[in-house]
Amino acid sequence: MWQRFLLFPFALLAGFAAIVACLAGLFLLLAYPNLPSLVVLTDYQPKIPLRVYTVEGALIGEFGEERRSVISIREVPPLLKHAILAAEDERFYQHTGIDYIGVLRAAYANFVQGGRRQGASTITMQVARNFFLSSEKTLTRKLYEALLAFKIENSLDKDQILELYVNQIYLGQRAYGFAAAAQAYYGKPLERLTVAEAAMLAGLPKAPSAYNPVVNPQRAQQRQHYVLRRMKDLGQITEAQLAEAMNAPLHVKREINEFAAHAEYVAEMVRQAVHEQYPVEVYSKGFRVYTTIRKADQEAAYVAVRRGVLEYDRRHGFRGPEHFVELPEQADEDDFEEALAEHSDIDDLRAALVLSASPREITAVLRNGERVALRAEGLKFVARSFEEKSPPQRRIRRGAIVRVQRDDKGLWQIAQLPEVEAAFVSLDPSDGAVRALVGGFDFNRNKFNHVTQAWRQPGSSFKPFIYSASLEKGYTPATVVLDEPVVVEAEVTGSQRWEPKNYDGKFEGPMRLRTALAKSKNMVSVRLLQDIGAKYAQDYVTRFGFDADKHPPYLTMALGAGGVTPMQMARAYAVFANGGYLVQPYFIQKIVDDRGNPLGVAKPPRSGDEALRAIDARNAFIMDSMMQDVTRYGTAARASKLGRRDIAGKTGTTNDFVDAWFCGYQPGLVGIAWLGFDQPRSLGRNQTGGQVALPIWIEYMGRTLKGIPETERAVPQGVIAAHTDADPAAPAGARSGSEWFYKEFLPAVPQPSSPSAAPFAAPTPAPVEERRIPRSP
Repeated sequence: MWQRFLLFPFALLAGFAAIVACLAGLFLLLAYPNLPSLVVLTDYQPKIPLRVYTVEGALIGEFGEERRSVISIREVPPLLKHAILAAEDERFYQHTGIDYIGVLRAAYANFVQGGRRQGASTITMQVARNFFLSSEKTLTRKLYEALLAFKIENSLDKDQILELYVNQIYLGQRAYGFAAAAQAYYGKPLERLTVAEAAMLAGLPKAPSAYNPVVNPQRAQQRQHYVLRRMKDLGQITEAQLAEAMNAPLHVKREINEFAAHAEYVAEMVRQAVHEQYPVEVYSKGFRVYTTIRKADQEAAYVAVRRGVLEYDRRHGFRGPEHFVELPEQADEDDFEEALAEHSDIDDLRAALVLSASPREITAVLRNGERVALRAEGLKFVARSFEEKSPPQRRIRRGAIVRVQRDDKGLWQIAQLPEVEAAFVSLDPSDGAVRALVGGFDFNRNKFNHVTQAWRQPGSSFKPFIYSASLEKGYTPATVVLDEPVVVEAEVTGSQRWEPKNYDGKFEGPMRLRTALAKSKNMVSVRLLQDIGAKYAQDYVTRFGFDADKHPPYLTMALGAGGVTPMQMARAYAVFANGGYLVQPYFIQKIVDDRGNPLGVAKPPRSGDEALRAIDARNAFIMDSMMQDVTRYGTAARASKLGRRDIAGKTGTTNDFVDAWFCGYQPGLVGIAWLGFDQPRSLGRNQTGGQVALPIWIEYMGRTLKGIPETERAVPQGVIAAHTDADPAAPAGARSGSEWFYKEFLPAVPQPSSPSAAPFAAPTPAPVEERRIPRSP
């Protein structure tokens, strides 16, 4: 009797097991044939973002929902492979998709020991889940996961499965796959990972958010140490390697969008262009776009624009803190974090919360928790904010949010976000390849691209095109024009009386065109346009790529009252730089697919192709010689600090100092700098192109032309140098005694000079007479 009683539980258990086995068999019989096809695994086509590179191959932009770099299993270093297996599936190469030993170990730990819950998912099961299933924790999903693991193991070998895993798994910071994660967290390729870094990445799949070293460094380090100990237990690293890795400091990238150069505006231009051509595949097919941008040039332009804007802004005083918060007396790190949450760092302009403030010292805390103290030189910029008469909104006190940055000595100083904007673009005049482009002070604050989208008045930087037009009408650099007042009556203008002025309000009387351009004399430009005709000039400037309807045929065109973009000005000045050819700016060199197959390669026509001829080579040569004087003795004389004789250009300032320009070049590189406010208003008295835009150009050219020998321009056929009398109105030190002429426009018959004479030291043949433009009525 008692024996039957003892056998009953075993029989009941056996019956239950039989029922479970039958149900499992039935489920397997019904479910296995309906499992999804593995074609997404065997023909793996992951979402790979659009990536943008410089001409040298440096990454400057990336667009896509998933940051991923697909690699083969052969490219995974053994160190990282060991770390992954130690963390996720140490018996990966032994089991068949389900690790029964792991299941028993997890069950024992979970139900018998009652410790931290352990999982038993293998890498194969994770692949099944990532590709085919949701993350919901149900028995049905677990059964499907196990069946899929069996199917995967029967279709792919272990290395193929592991390759899918290392490319597909999400690891935080928008990074999918270990190659992308290595870049996101450490800014390096997989082969350069240390033991500590490999262990950190290997610990992420379990919980990418919880173990993210950027967001949760302490928990991330705990997980890292667990992985390191497992690697040691499995014999994958030595005791010494374990100790070194456990003590290694946690160094990770704080910013996820760090690229080789600050080229956000260029990257956005590329994104728009590629999206227009491939609207469906643009963000997922792994297109790689190689631009014409040179990394060193781009960084030089970024630094130049940033410095030019901040120097202008600093000259115009402190406007007050960005914001104020009420800070409790016993404020803690959470209070600091909340106060700074909406004030992002902008490169080296760091957001800071003031904890205490006095005329002698300000203490503040940064977004990363670092505390800084500012004293002496660091407070000069805000000294007036501590004066009693300073308005409340300008005073710095506890709870104020300000900007700080390090000066050249590494000391902290108060700064501020500028209100003014600036832009810079450079291109190769031989074919139009854009070498650098900065569309504004900061892309994240203002995505409006001032290089391509800002239509602004060019001011005096437009004068060279009027002068160029005059050369085709028989005028020469030696032609004398009266620098005297011009009055255009209302019946002529059709609106109101117009009485333009020179910038300095002075009039110097008769002077030659060369001198007038160097000094940027408005009256001379207006008289010149009167003489050659505004309609003729309007038609002529279209040779440089300008839109006729943006430059109405009125005398105001002589002073640059039309509308241009910096990119248009770069294209136009390239005509002078390359000897008279109109090239088309372009910024994409080639596009390739994810396997490197070319989808498109730029083949631009180059200067020298007569089909691109815009102006006579003699015209370009003479205009170049005149604009060289602008940078030597004229309104851009500050450019002479570069110590080069092959640079030329023209300053530009519009009415009321609203727009400031410098447009200049060296025969191999054109550069255009602009500075102004988005909502047009005065930059301030005397804030001319030579004062605020030219320094940006000088900074850029000083960096990019370093080590590049000077270029001596050949004298075109049909250009003759001849004696002239000295121009008494010429700036001190300006060239005198000779001038360049078209052969057919010589006022007298001179003794021709050698055609190989350099423009830097004109030869001295026979004298010529001067031609005068009549006095304007």
